Amino acid sequence: MITKQVTLDHGSGGEASHELVHDILISRLDNEFLQQLDDSAEVDLSGGRFAMTTDSYVVDPIFFPGGDIGSLAVHGTVNDLSMQGAIPLYLTLGLLLEEGLPMEDLIKIVDSVAHASQEASVKVIAGDTKVVPKGNLDKIFINTSGIGSIPQGVDVSSHNARPGDQILINGDIGDHGIAILTSREGLDFKTGLISDSAPLNSLVSSILEVSSRIHVLRDPTRGGVATALNEVAGQSGVGIQLFEDSLPIAKPVVAASEILGLEPLYLANEGKCLIAVAPQDADSVLSTMKMDKYGKNSRIIGEVIDKNPGRVLLKTKVGGTRILSMLTGEQLPRIC
Repeated sequence: MITKQVTLDHGSGGEASHELVHDILISRLDNEFLQQLDDSAEVDLSGGRFAMTTDSYVVDPIFFPGGDIGSLAVHGTVNDLSMQGAIPLYLTLGLLLEEGLPMEDLIKIVDSVAHASQEASVKVIAGDTKVVPKGNLDKIFINTSGIGSIPQGVDVSSHNARPGDQILINGDIGDHGIAILTSREGLDFKTGLISDSAPLNSLVSSILEVSSRIHVLRDPTRGGVATALNEVAGQSGVGIQLFEDSLPIAKPVVAASEILGLEPLYLANEGKCLIAVAPQDADSVLSTMKMDKYGKNSRIIGEVIDKNPGRVLLKTKVGGTRILSMLTGEQLPRIC
């Protein structure tokens, strides 16, 4: 049910966000592209298949262990295109600046955009800059749009998961969420933990070359792994079962989560990719992922099942099963 006012919960990526998207946005802007609810929209331009996406970045703090708002904006946009199976090509960059932002900070952020773009082999080809009076914005917000080409034969979507598919992830869960939270709140767990923010287009291109049976690609950003897989389960009309003893979660994330009362499966990630692939190709895809520098700790963490459609289940280490619902409530504001 839509509330009378917008709350932070509406930006969490969980149930309230979905209600906002469905009840306010899609109900008024409805078309065949928005109905897909994928990370990017696939469009046909002059006979070619392309993916288009847009995103805004308001992370707090703007500099955090392992990155900053500039690199995050590039990585997030590149990854959204990659989750459609596209090869990212071009980005736009919109800068919303607060009066009084130190020019030194702006230069660092733009340099970071340049470095991240170069690593991801994309070009920033257009942009816009606006400055607002002090107090009307928090330092800097960034908006990006991106376009990429989809190779022939690639067909990935959150609607395509099939019973028997294996669920893979390319590394540790929850690093970004904990890195942002500890940095923002000045917490020092002496873990050296950094954000996982990274471009995944090279890894995705590699696995698409070794398998034509990759059905789903999804980056578990806001709302984390549990929420992203709930979206896939709901859109594909299948159940998904995860195995707790297979989940790659770094000890510092486990420790910090226990202290703060958080669940790692709902923590944000900015350099992770969830993959649903036919079982006969799972091993070859996993081996290919492990050869990429952003996939060395890749794991098979679950499978798609024909029971409990629309639900995500966790098989616990002690042999029990619990339901992982979509994120409810506002957990970590401004993580992207």
